[in-house]
Amino acid sequence: MNSKRPRTIQIFLPTGDPSGIRIAEQTTSIIRLIEVPRSDIADFLKMDESKQVGLYFLISGDSKDELYIGQSGEVGSRLMQHHKDGKKDWERALVLISLTNNLTQTHVLYLESLSIEKAKACQRFELLNGNNGQKPHTPIPLKADCDEIHEVGGLLLATLGYPIFEPLTEQVSSETEQVFFCNRAGSDAKGIYTNEGMVVLKGSSAPMVTKRKTEQRFYDKRDELLNKGVIVKDGDRFVFQRDYLFQTPSGASMFLLLATSNGWVDWKTDKGMTLHDHQGRTIEVADAQI
Repeated sequence: MNSKRPRTIQIFLPTGDPSGIRIAEQTTSIIRLIEVPRSDIADFLKMDESKQVGLYFLISGDSKDELYIGQSGEVGSRLMQHHKDGKKDWERALVLISLTNNLTQTHVLYLESLSIEKAKACQRFELLNGNNGQKPHTPIPLKADCDEIHEVGGLLLATLGYPIFEPLTEQVSSETEQVFFCNRAGSDAKGIYTNEGMVVLKGSSAPMVTKRKTEQRFYDKRDELLNKGVIVKDGDRFVFQRDYLFQTPSGASMFLLLATSNGWVDWKTDKGMTLHDHQGRTIEVADAQI
């Protein structure tokens, strides 16, 4: 997102089930995002919002990291088509509509193209779209509206747990973000610790096999990212082709070492300070300023 500022988001559970349909809104916006589990399509079709023009996102994959972006003049009917044809393996749909029902086909065509472009740039999800959408001629006032809708929609998506348009890291610089290194057992990796986990940076590498005692699950995860093109084999090493988020520092270091690891110790600054000690120092400084 372009701007970080305090917001108020409301999440409504129409059935009272937190794993069922969820409706998210920013209190000062007319944009509404509806999360629809595939098992609840029938309930969504009963809602007035299903008859509207809308933008939608289909989430799939074992790790919920596969994404298809589409648009429709009647979004409920389009989701039902996706459900019936069986061509797309998806589990949850996220539907973006207007509370005032004023989105047009031009709006959603532009938003579809913009969303595909932004999702590709952020690289958080494996995008299943075969093309870049159709970006129609868009008058400047309408484009400005769409850009605002996209910003609010991205915020609502992230709030519900789908940060499709959130960069993995801010612009990397020595002044704004601390880079950590994992150099054990032949690894040559750089990472940035964020509030979501450890982002291993593009170009990081490690041996394809380990001599340490290990388990098959580590190789399974390696092969999964090889198949997705996140890493590629380069001789007897694998190399990251893009930045990639692991939910924990230890998850990142275990992937690199192909064995058990304490990431709070194995990730270090260029001065040799462990992630654990660096975070402790940061907390001490913040506490002293209170």
